[in-house]
Amino acid sequence: MAYQAAAVVLVALVFLSQGLAAAIAALLGGAGVVLGSALAAHVALGGGVVAARPALIRLVLAAGLKWLVVITIFALALGVGRLPPLPLLAGLAVALVAYPLVLNFSVRVERER
Repeated sequence: MAYQAAAVVLVALVFLSQGLAAAIAALLGGAGVVLGSALAAHVALGGGVVAARPALIRLVLAAGLKWLVVITIFALALGVGRLPPLPLLAGLAVALVAYPLVLNFSVRVERER
């Protein structure tokens, strides 16, 4: 999650050239994914070792909660905050893409050792 947050901060710095509202929107877009991922990890992995059915239920619940957090932050940012949508989506996209890219790179490094 640290890599996701760092990537989102970089995108927010890029959008700072368009104004503070755009930078905040980018931060919120990425923060929704980062916070949602943290909540999902806690729900999915926080209960210890269990049988297959409860584990699957936890995973599905975790994914649903993650997207609920993302959608709620988006709705509040667009509706209440009236923030620009493009930076909001850019923050979301960068946060979603950063994790698999970092994971892929770290797996390659481990395989080469």
